[in-house]
Amino acid sequence: MSANKPQLYESLEPSLGVFLGRVFRHWRSAVNKAVAHLGMTESRWTALMLLKKTGEGCTQQALAKSLMIELPSLTRTIKQLQEQGLIERRPDPNDRRAHCLWLTDSGREMVDELAGYILAIRREMYEGLSDEQLNVFADVLLRMEVNAQNCLTKLEEA
Repeated sequence: MSANKPQLYESLEPSLGVFLGRVFRHWRSAVNKAVAHLGMTESRWTALMLLKKTGEGCTQQALAKSLMIELPSLTRTIKQLQEQGLIERRPDPNDRRAHCLWLTDSGREMVDELAGYILAIRREMYEGLSDEQLNVFADVLLRMEVNAQNCLTKLEEA
């Protein structure tokens, strides 16, 4: 590109960040629609999938941190997942005040089923993109996340 013409990422209106957010919202909406018939809302499927990734036996606080939400926001979702028979809360053996989360057998089955739907949506989202493009994009996102965390740390320290 010539020196006079702005780069694509600089010329996007309103901004690259807004477009990134829009893609995320579309992606999330597609998954929500794909799994709605399973009785899954976004808060439920994300909590289940992150519990699987974070590791069973994690505390509610650890799961809330992984989800980047406050614990009170997660409490209702945990209760709903318990009512659906998908998770169990057990006292933390190291801290009487805390509870650890475990998937039930039904919860494990649900995670496997959700993973299939999420994979199908992911494949549609990746349509027309090469592995090389996706790897570069993933690398960029990882770097931007570190930059965002550094930015937040500086702002919190100021």
